[in-house]
This record gives sequence, structure tokens and C-alpha cells, in this order.
Amino acid sequence: MFFLVLIILFLAILGYFFIGKAPRAEEIVWGVVFSQKHSQKLGLPRTFSALNPEGVEITEGDAEKVRDLDYWQESYLAILDDLNVKDIKITTHWDLIEKNSGKYDFEDLDWQIKQAKKRGAEILLVIGLKTGRWPECHIPNWAKNLPKEDLENKILSLIKEIVLRYKDSENIWAWQVENEPFFPFGECPKIDEKFVKQEINLVKSLDSRPIVVTDSGEGSFWFKAASLADIPGTTIYKKVWVKQFKFYFTHFYPPVFYWRKTQIIKKLFDKEVICTEFQAEPWGPKLLYEISLEEQEKTMDLNQFKKNIEFAKKTGLKRFYLWGSEWWYWLKTKYNQPEIWNEARKLWQ
Repeated sequence: MFFLVLIILFLAILGYFFIGKAPRAEEIVWGVVFSQKHSQKLGLPRTFSALNPEGVEITEGDAEKVRDLDYWQESYLAILDDLNVKDIKITTHWDLIEKNSGKYDFEDLDWQIKQAKKRGAEILLVIGLKTGRWPECHIPNWAKNLPKEDLENKILSLIKEIVLRYKDSENIWAWQVENEPFFPFGECPKIDEKFVKQEINLVKSLDSRPIVVTDSGEGSFWFKAASLADIPGTTIYKKVWVKQFKFYFTHFYPPVFYWRKTQIIKKLFDKEVICTEFQAEPWGPKLLYEISLEEQEKTMDLNQFKKNIEFAKKTGLKRFYLWGSEWWYWLKTKYNQPEIWNEARKLWQ
């Protein structure tokens, strides 16, 4: 009898998460994630097709006008100007901001926030130790061997510097504290709940804007993140490379799986879940700039991109930040393959 009850309970849970449809969101806010470091590593060429910071169109004959426009900057402006993106999640990387202990360089981040503001784009700014893009934790060389307590104190100092610098930037609508801090992914020291609470309390003591805390879409029910956040965030991935078993895996979760989880969070915590990282680029056995286009297409091509967007629309979630805008531009400029870039543009027309 006991086992029968367990079987019935299991089937009921299975049915709840895997059967049915989520109500389609009437309006979806589409955004992108942008990483300066990732764009730099893709080695974006100068195409002279973007706009310069003053909004003047640049042609190849005016190459001297872009002498100060770096590869990643061209990519960033193209996302804002050509795609017309108005919501962007910017990942800060510790090793770019504090190359030497106690000496902060905000020039590049200032530029990104300024350019977004000029174009009326809102920013979700990711701060902390683990902010996204491999290896997830971008620890400067001078800090890699610090004891845990010293490392955490340095991160708290970094967060304080960032929040105080940008607290008056009206186009930053929320702070994301860490990126999936409770999901064991990346080359990172363990981030415990106590420290995340310290980070959140510090940010709240300095500014009143909402705090976003994220967790894995497929590997968590988001309870811990939701208990700490003003706004819980999730990631959603469809096709990935599983390093431990050396094969590609397609997640079998239907759209309603994510919707049901959001409803549980809403009921328990009275909070709306947003998707802060939605797969729109490949996930292969190596980093993108280390594998062939043929290998990349095993997890993302134009057809898969379209499928993923349709999948997102069926989850019932109302805000998505697409993961892969730097890659779309790289395909467009380096390989003359603008198909995904052009398809993405439709989301902001």
C-alpha cells in the first residue's frame, strides 16, 4: 500500500510539471546579456559598420574616426543601434575592473552604461564574485590565493565601489548579486548563503533598487534564490555539452515545467520570476572561439534559434535576457553569416 501511494504521488508530481500548457504572456520584454571580455575573446574584426559614440555613421573610408573604438565596443553599439535592444544585462568582471589591488578602473563600464543611457536602454548590472561567462569567477591574479575571508572582503569592497559609483545612474533598474551562486558550475571557490546575504545587505544599505538572485532553470527549484531576492531569476538551456559524459544532451523539460515552478515561487514568496539567461548560442566541448562552426551548429543554428524563441514564448515568463548576442555579431562580421542576427532583430522591431 505504501509503495502504491508513492507511485501515485510520483505520477501526480510528474503530471503537474510535465502535462499542460502555460498561459502565453501577452507582452514579453526581450533583452540580451553582454560581456565585454567574451566579446574581446571572440576577436571581433573592425567592420566600420557600427555607429561611433556620437551616433555618426562610419564608413570604411572614415577608418580614422574609429581609432578609439575597440572590437567589443563596436559589437556593443551594434546591439544597441542595429538590433535596437532596450534591455541589456551587463556582466562585470572583477579582473577587468581591479587589475591591481585597491586600484579600480571603471572606464569601460562607464562607457557601456553611458552609451545605453543615450539610447534609452535599461541595464541589469551583475556584480559580485561569480558573474557569468567561463570561468564564471573572474578573479584577478593577485587575488587567486587569498584566504576565503580576505577574498570575500575584497569582493565586498568591489561591490561597494560599483554601487556607489552607479547608484545615480537612472538606467540601471536592478542589481544582480552573483550569477547562480548556489549552482556548482565554473572554476569558483564555494559561495555560501551567508556570504550572499552579506552582499545583498551591503547593496541594500547603499541603494534601494531591486536585487536579483539567480539559479539554474534545470537543476534547482529556486527556493533559496527566491528567499533572498526581490526578483528571482532563472536560466533556461535546451541543448548542451555534458563534460562529465562527453556527449550532447537535449533537455526534455517542456515549457510548462518552468511555468509551474514560477507559480510555486509566486505562491510561497509572492515574487515574479524572470529569465536572466536564455540559451541563444552554442554550448560545446570547448569555448566558442576554440571550436568549428560545424561543431557549434550541433547545439545552435538558425533553426534551433527559432525553436528556442518559440519555446520561451510558451513558458509564460514575461522577461528574457538572451545569451549569445556577442556570438550573433561574430557570425555576422567574421563569417558573413547574418541569419541569426537578422532573425534576432525581429524581436525588437
